[in-house]
Amino acid sequence: MKNISNIHDCYGCGVCATVCPQKIIDISLNADGFYEPHISDEAKCTDCGLCRCVCSYCDEGLSLKNPEIYSYAAWSKVHAVRRKCSSGGVGFEVGRTLINEGYKVCGVRYNAEKNIAEHYIATTVEELIPSIGSKYIQSYTVDGFKAIDCKQKYLVTGTPCQIDSLRRYLQLRHKEENFILMDFFCHGVPSMLMWRMYCSMVEDKIGKISYASWRNKQTGWHDSWAMGIDGEEHGQEVNWHDSYSSLLRERSCYLQSRMSQGDAFYALFLGNCCLGKACYEHCKFKYDHSSADIRIGDLWGEKYKEDEDGVSAAIAFTPKGSDILSLTDCELTELPFKIVAEGQMKEMPKKRKSYKIIMEMLHHGNASIEDLKHKINSIKKIERRMNYLKNPMILFSVLLKKCHRNVFLN
Repeated sequence: MKNISNIHDCYGCGVCATVCPQKIIDISLNADGFYEPHISDEAKCTDCGLCRCVCSYCDEGLSLKNPEIYSYAAWSKVHAVRRKCSSGGVGFEVGRTLINEGYKVCGVRYNAEKNIAEHYIATTVEELIPSIGSKYIQSYTVDGFKAIDCKQKYLVTGTPCQIDSLRRYLQLRHKEENFILMDFFCHGVPSMLMWRMYCSMVEDKIGKISYASWRNKQTGWHDSWAMGIDGEEHGQEVNWHDSYSSLLRERSCYLQSRMSQGDAFYALFLGNCCLGKACYEHCKFKYDHSSADIRIGDLWGEKYKEDEDGVSAAIAFTPKGSDILSLTDCELTELPFKIVAEGQMKEMPKKRKSYKIIMEMLHHGNASIEDLKHKINSIKKIERRMNYLKNPMILFSVLLKKCHRNVFLN
């Protein structure tokens, strides 16, 4: 095949839809709730093969060859920015710096009307503000990527797989020099079926969601695993046309949850219970594997465990990326990569035994998000018990006690 008609359960990056000259590739959610390409009219396909040329899923390697590693602990010098962002605010500062240098930014925002994350184009600092913060759901890229004019200069942010495919597209167009590409340490993407179920539960309490933030540092960075969500009946309305300083003010929001362990979304997401098939089987981007100029994330670990304002891990894989970091209004401390990446995943997540059960419950739609959480917890208990009994000495001890009990009863 010279097109992507036989590609299923892929990264869903959407770059194939961007490159197709016939405009016959659409990206939509598949039955499991993950973005996937399909060709709307096979008769119009000219077998040009461009969609496969830009497809990271079709290639075992990375599009960035011979990367260099420059690793830093980093945070914004502007305290309001640092407090607003999920970690140290480096991603926002890179965007702000480049906008001031004449770049546009293709970033990700949460669309409350559609309850989705989506790529969009920002040309001012105010327009960049909605991209602040983590979005732990798969983003719809097509409209944002198609709006990019390769003759102009852009910063593009996204998941590692999205960025790898986009670099292939830029290499095909011979336009890499116009772009700065930035990805992040990625855990994986959960099914949108799960996110919709979660939204349904939340909206029963607070009305239609008007704002969502997956990380909230109101009680400190290390306690930031909280879903900050506003609804029509709770929280404040966000006016994205406000000034930069107004948008960075501390704002109260309805805290749907306090810690990851106590929230159903995080139980499924961090528990690897409903991630995309490609996340389990085809992710080649963990740890120091990237096709971006810059990779960002949280700098977990011992070195900054007392810092509650947030510290970013900032890694440049190209000299261009390192130069951009040095231009930002950030404190940069160069450190060995193993310290900067401490706590980050080194391998693909492992699919849990509960995966099939959870996905079946999502498909049927007759359970609640809390039902899924309880099912996970019960399966975990069984798994722990089975692992416990796999130890020969423990098993022998249990059997011996059972024998003694039977003798006593007899």
